[in-house]
Amino acid sequence: MGKEEDENGCLNEWPEPIVRVQGLSESGISTLPDRYFRRSRSERPEVVEEIPVIDLEAVAGRKEEEEEEEEEDNDSSSLSSGARGEKMSGACREWGFFQVVNHGVDQELMAEMQEAWREFFLLPAEEKQEYANSPATYEGYGSRLGVEKGAKLDWCDYFFLNFLPISLRDSSKWPRLPLPCRPLTEKYGQAMACLGEKLTRMMSLSLGLKEDRLHQAFGGDQGRGSCLRVNFYPKCPQPDLAFGLSPHSDPGGLTILLPDANVVGLQVFHVDKWVNVKPLPNSLIVNIGDQIQVMSNAAYKSVEHRVIVNSIKERVSLAFFYNPGGEVVVKPLDELVTENNPAMYLPMTFNEYRAFIRSKGPQGKSQVEMLKSKS
Repeated sequence: MGKEEDENGCLNEWPEPIVRVQGLSESGISTLPDRYFRRSRSERPEVVEEIPVIDLEAVAGRKEEEEEEEEEDNDSSSLSSGARGEKMSGACREWGFFQVVNHGVDQELMAEMQEAWREFFLLPAEEKQEYANSPATYEGYGSRLGVEKGAKLDWCDYFFLNFLPISLRDSSKWPRLPLPCRPLTEKYGQAMACLGEKLTRMMSLSLGLKEDRLHQAFGGDQGRGSCLRVNFYPKCPQPDLAFGLSPHSDPGGLTILLPDANVVGLQVFHVDKWVNVKPLPNSLIVNIGDQIQVMSNAAYKSVEHRVIVNSIKERVSLAFFYNPGGEVVVKPLDELVTENNPAMYLPMTFNEYRAFIRSKGPQGKSQVEMLKSKS
């Protein structure tokens, strides 16, 4: 084991000096440094298209009505269950991305979180540098994913925090300033974890499974995991040549994104084209991660997405990752495997799986494709 690696073989130090993207942006450069060239001017055209919208309040209301009907007529249960998950199923099968409205997360909390974290990134560089992260855990203030020396880089700084399980939280990594940041992040994390569980229960029903099936497959109340990545995309001198975040699918279970409603940046790859996602007011954007693709035996697929940048405005977005626990072995659920639909993926713990992106950085959907069974 090398001196720069921990007991798990992870590097404890970055292979080369870290350059803060925000610092590059504020220096007034007019030409993009070579390390950040990621795009081609001749790429497929980008279009604007509506992604599915799910009203969680309406779904909950319909569920209550159907449950009352089921009590009166038990024979209707399968039909009601199917109707209940129809919209969710369509969004997950056809897009892998959808917006949720009336989601139950306090709008004021969402706005305060974005403002507090925007203030953090506007702090002096030396204040932020106290929280500089390492590739061993990624916790703290960072500017790159992956540890390959000389790799192309994204035009983004970020802050990464573990939330669940509580045993993984490191309070010393949570910023002291601005003062509201810690209590707001605690409250926001709790709200997001509740929403994540609600969504997995809805997805279980939409797959024809018991309501808590995905929740238990994630590890249940004590075993599930979650983390928060706050992304800061500074102004870019040549935005048509750079990515804020390169094309990738998320390695975890579900991602719940609080976007910057003032600046469009997220793009989803759908039917051979890149679609600009314009968020609805007070909505959250949800996307399927690789672990649900594996658990559903590819009934629900994770989808490539990316972030573009611009030269006029900076962006702040908050991505909450709701995941299986690190030691949970993820594989296609038995109920979804049949003789005619055999298991497509090999078992692997989530820690083993996400080690790929922590070493290689965003690589499209190559990791989940490599996990496919050869039988």
